[in-house]
Amino acid sequence: MEKKLLIAVDASVYSSNTLHYLEQLFANLDDIRLHLLTVITCNPSEAASEWLDESELISTLSNEEQKRYAAAKKYLHKAVERLGRNGIGPEQVTTEVKISATNPAAEVLNVARKGVFDALVLGRRGVSKLEELIMGSVSSTMFEKCHDVPIWIVDGQVDSRKFLVPVDGSHFTLQAVDHLCFILKDNPYAEVTLFHSAAMFAQKQDLSMGYCNRFLPQEWCREFSQDADLYFLAPRQMLINSGFPPERIHRLETKKGMYPSRQIVRQALIDDFGTIVMGRRDKEIVKGVFGSVTEKVVAMSVNTAVWIVG
Repeated sequence: MEKKLLIAVDASVYSSNTLHYLEQLFANLDDIRLHLLTVITCNPSEAASEWLDESELISTLSNEEQKRYAAAKKYLHKAVERLGRNGIGPEQVTTEVKISATNPAAEVLNVARKGVFDALVLGRRGVSKLEELIMGSVSSTMFEKCHDVPIWIVDGQVDSRKFLVPVDGSHFTLQAVDHLCFILKDNPYAEVTLFHSAAMFAQKQDLSMGYCNRFLPQEWCREFSQDADLYFLAPRQMLINSGFPPERIHRLETKKGMYPSRQIVRQALIDDFGTIVMGRRDKEIVKGVFGSVTEKVVAMSVNTAVWIVG
């Protein structure tokens, strides 16, 4: 099954880092489809935005805005050529420049939802500010409001194909692993480490049979529901059921550390993990292990991609 990713880009080094990350993960794989999106903030009249098609709308823009639009088109053409040189062919890539008079974050989210994409991929400006996603004006509302499409936030140049998946026994973990299973199906490069720290039991999570059955066969859930290692066994079995090779699934456990977010980021740095995959709690549920932890991990991670699911 094809994986369809929406990539928000501009002509910055942060977008170059995002393209490099995708090349590392998906080079020479036929089932990946990328849609490169650039949002140009302009000020067309409300009537023009509503009634005119793209070519007519462009003619209403100022000279400066038209130059920015042309520059965006040129950048996207070069990005497609670059991806082609690195194993992702032009037949796998589509491009789009959107003209927006509103917050670019809202425009990107609108495209992500309408296009039924499997993930939204963003580069991050800087090291410490979650608010500084690519295109400058894209605010933290992207992170806060996008719960229906998984978000991948790429910081710096990521070369490692190793994935770190924090597990805590909750169904939020399984939601993240389910996304990982889909994306990594038939991927020959990736290695996955399921990571658990004693710090993650600051608020113990219980996996109900109902949630277990969403991701695994009922017989399996009945057999292992009381196993003390369920928080490792369930994600591992999901990966195996999806066809991911067992020899590329690893387990890591530590009793060190008091704060989950710091422990996750520290482990990623020590063992050179390129990607951290995390499940995020529903907005209605009190923050626990994966409530505010996701935001802290994104803020602290350096030269790492963080996938946030839910």
